[in-house]
Amino acid sequence: MSAWRGKDKSQELERLAALAGEASAEAAAAHALSEPPAPPAPPDLTAAAFFDVDNTMMMGASIFYFARGLAARKFFTSADLAGFVWGQIKFRLGGRENKEDIKTHRERALSFVAGRTVAELTSISEEIYDELMADKIWSGTRALAQMHLDAGQRVWLVTATPIELAAIISRRLGLTGALGTVAETRDGVYTGRLVGDLLHGRAKAHAVRALASREGLNLKRCTAYSDSANDIPMLSAVGTAVAVNPDGGLRDVARARGWEIRDFRTGRKAAKIGVPSVLGAGALAGAVAAGMAYRRR
Repeated sequence: MSAWRGKDKSQELERLAALAGEASAEAAAAHALSEPPAPPAPPDLTAAAFFDVDNTMMMGASIFYFARGLAARKFFTSADLAGFVWGQIKFRLGGRENKEDIKTHRERALSFVAGRTVAELTSISEEIYDELMADKIWSGTRALAQMHLDAGQRVWLVTATPIELAAIISRRLGLTGALGTVAETRDGVYTGRLVGDLLHGRAKAHAVRALASREGLNLKRCTAYSDSANDIPMLSAVGTAVAVNPDGGLRDVARARGWEIRDFRTGRKAAKIGVPSVLGAGALAGAVAAGMAYRRR
């Protein structure tokens, strides 16, 4: 009996992950750059790059900075913030994401956004990015993203961070768009529920595949970057995987599979990466993202 319950639970988690991925891919189009800068190379409609955010594109966890900004605006108590601080300390020291911590953060986040409007949270997110996140971007990872842009490729962030905040980070960096966690809304107001689940682990892989289907991407010609072993499903879904500031688990897998490893935490000058190794064979041109209609739930 317990074996069947375990199987049912696994199937339900997979269903929620797939739902989260589909919702994120749909929402990403609504937040993507409507008029991206003209690429310096002829467009290549089948290649793109996907970047994790926390500890990959940004030092630390974006949701922690978001929580700090909301606490300063009296969205919740100092005790709530202390919980985020402790989670951030564990994340920075250990570099690993804990499922229970993620669940707790999700429940807290949903409780304080319920009843708030999308417009309000989006405006506040803009302010918080400028105040607390702008100077936390890893210059080495940003340079990798720029390399894809310079080659004319689309570049997407893929993160468990709320889609509204993820889209702001993407715009500030001049990227194409972002895949993030989608919170349910009704008439522009958050209900306190998610569409599916957090965009985490397997859900990221589902989102990347869903976006690739919508955008006509060839995943074998795409590249993904992450620091966490939790993102191995996403890294395995593309043709080229790169471990950036990897945790122990991802470093071991990267070495075993021959994936590139780049670490910007040590202060050592990163090795120059040639376009063929990162962009993939023949990926010397890029594509312009097309706008897609998105209906909020």
